[in-house]
Amino acid sequence: MQVTVACTQMPCSWDIEANIARAEALVHRAADAGAQIVLLQELFETPYFCIDEQNQHFDLARPIDDQPTIRRMQKIARERELVLPVPFFERAGLAYYNSVAIVDADGSIVGHYRKSHIPDFPAYEEKYYFSPGDTGFQAIETRYGRIGIGICWDQWFPEAARAMVLKGAEILFYPTAIGSEIETPDLDSKDHWQTVMRGHAAANVVPVVASNRIGKESSKGVEMEFYGSSFITDHTGAIAKSADRTSECVLTQTIDLEAVRGYRRAWGVFRDRRPDLYGSLLTLDGNQTTPTR
Repeated sequence: MQVTVACTQMPCSWDIEANIARAEALVHRAADAGAQIVLLQELFETPYFCIDEQNQHFDLARPIDDQPTIRRMQKIARERELVLPVPFFERAGLAYYNSVAIVDADGSIVGHYRKSHIPDFPAYEEKYYFSPGDTGFQAIETRYGRIGIGICWDQWFPEAARAMVLKGAEILFYPTAIGSEIETPDLDSKDHWQTVMRGHAAANVVPVVASNRIGKESSKGVEMEFYGSSFITDHTGAIAKSADRTSECVLTQTIDLEAVRGYRRAWGVFRDRRPDLYGSLLTLDGNQTTPTR
C-alpha cells in the first residue's frame, strides 16, 4: 500500500480566523498535490502563547466535542478524503492539555492524543498551561495506515517513538513549535532537532513527518523566531523532503508501507530486542533497586 503524506509550515498572528483559513488553504494545497495525510503545526490557531504566562490565554481552550476548528477540519477531511491530525488547546473539566484530534478520511474522529512531555524553559512556559497527557502513546488506525502522534517536546524522547512503533504505528507525525532560545541566542537547535527525529526513524525503521511554524512572535518584550525546516524522512532516517527556515510551504512524499514493513522485518531490530534487560527505563535515575532508608 502506498500513501502520500504532507508536512506544512506557516506563520501565525493574533488574527485567529486568518490562521485557520491559512491552515485550511495549506491542507487544500496538499490535497491538490496528492497528499492523503496532512500534518499541521502545533497550536496553529494562535501564536505560540506559551512564550510567557498569561491567565487569559486559558480562555483559548475548548473541549474536543465543542471545538469549532476541528469541526471545520472534519468537513475538509470528508470532502477531500484526507486524514488530518488537528492540533488544538484542549479543556477537559478543570484540566488543560496540548492535544491532537485525529480525523479520518470520512470526517470521523478516530484518535485523540494529549502531549505527554511538557517542557518548562524560558519562552517555552508550557507547564503553566498544560497538564501532562494521560492518553499514552498510540498507533491509530486510519484509512491510509496506522499512525503515531507526538507533539513537539515528545519528539526528543526515543521511548515515545519506540512505544508507538511497537504498538503498530507505520508513520510517526510530530506537530511542532520550536525556534530561538532567548537565554542562549547563539544556540541554533535546528540540526539537533532534525537529527533526533531522524534517529527515531532509523532506529525504528519508520518514516517520520514533522511540521514546525515560521516567523517572529513576541509578547511583553520577549521575542522568538521559529525556524521552520519542516521535513519528512524515509524509514532509514534519510531526509526525503525539507523546507527552508522562512517560507510558508507544503511538502509531500509518497511512502510504500508494504516495502517499509518488509525492510523492518528483515532488519531485525524488533526481533532482537531484550525487554527483560530494559527495566531501568521504568525509573528516573536508572536504579532498579529500591533505596534503603
